Amino acid sequence: MPFDIGAPELIIILIAVLIIFGPGKLPDLGRTLGKSISEFRSSVQELHDDPEAVTPPPPAVPSGTLTAASTTEKVEHTDD
Repeated sequence: MPFDIGAPELIIILIAVLIIFGPGKLPDLGRTLGKSISEFRSSVQELHDDPEAVTPPPPAVPSGTLTAASTTEKVEHTDD
């Protein structure tokens, strides 16, 4: 396991959560956590299935704005 958490550590964590939130809030916390994980998984699956759906189009350049192509024109200078 990545965190090396064994059974005794899990029991201590569960007892601490029970003391902090109480037995009445645990079902609500579990339900909320389950919905959050489900929503996260569906979002990741959506990104995996269709990455083009979430890629925004490139920004449009307004008509009066200078671009790199328009600034590279040859300009003649006169020495007076």
